[in-house]
Amino acid sequence: DSIQTMYNPELQTAAGSVGQVRECTAKLLQFAKSTGIAVLLIGHVTKDGTIAGPRLLEHMVDVVLQFEGDRSYSFRVLRALKNRFGSTSESGIFSMEAGGLQEVANPAGLFLEDRDGEAAGSVIGACMEGNRPIMAEFQALVAKTPYGMPRRTAVGFDYNRVNMLLAILEKRFGLDFGIYDAYVNVVGGMKVNEPAADLAVAAALVSSYRNRPLPKGILVFGEVGLTGEVRRVSAPERRIMDGVNLGFSKFIVPDSKLQLPSVKAQIVRVKTLEQAIAAMFG
Repeated sequence: DSIQTMYNPELQTAAGSVGQVRECTAKLLQFAKSTGIAVLLIGHVTKDGTIAGPRLLEHMVDVVLQFEGDRSYSFRVLRALKNRFGSTSESGIFSMEAGGLQEVANPAGLFLEDRDGEAAGSVIGACMEGNRPIMAEFQALVAKTPYGMPRRTAVGFDYNRVNMLLAILEKRFGLDFGIYDAYVNVVGGMKVNEPAADLAVAAALVSSYRNRPLPKGILVFGEVGLTGEVRRVSAPERRIMDGVNLGFSKFIVPDSKLQLPSVKAQIVRVKTLEQAIAAMFG
């Protein structure tokens, strides 16, 4: 059961209160430290994905692990939000099969298995899940709005960043999104939080707006600033090498020094969003 439902009869407070959570956790910590036995506490989470109840629970324990996924998909991600004795950059990706959870050893191309052909508004971006590169498909749909106020919807991506990218495209490219609805989706139920996906989402929006698909074999990543510059991101070499192994032949990446072995791929370094869009669509 969860720690929020555990009860210590020595306290005259209800289960789940600050005092109960603190005392129950303290007794379990004392047991773990004195015996050397690892203790796992299960905690409820809120709709926002944060641990329910008092924040002191996170401060008392040594490690906080979050196991998340979408009920519509079979994939689950295990993340370390806190680790007092190790790195929090590691993550585990699992697939729910008939016999239980199975580890996905090479998740880089996990979300590209059902992708076939080119389509306007679809762009592949290289994201990092912990320290593992994952190639995710970003889809955008730009359609004329039947209402006075255009709609903005984002699934698996930050809604505020979508609005920011739309404003940048309007300012830098003169694209008028004021009469268009804009929808952004990350295929496979994946949730992407890192800014390196900005360039892929912006390219998907331009592709759908112009109704022009990207040529096959292009992989993009990079953070987009408010002035339209494309900023560096972490681990570009790992993203590129995993992309090469998956068959990508052209990479649109931020302008930075890359320590790469010789690869049979075209690597285009860009400094601005204008250069990136020109390199993708010609």
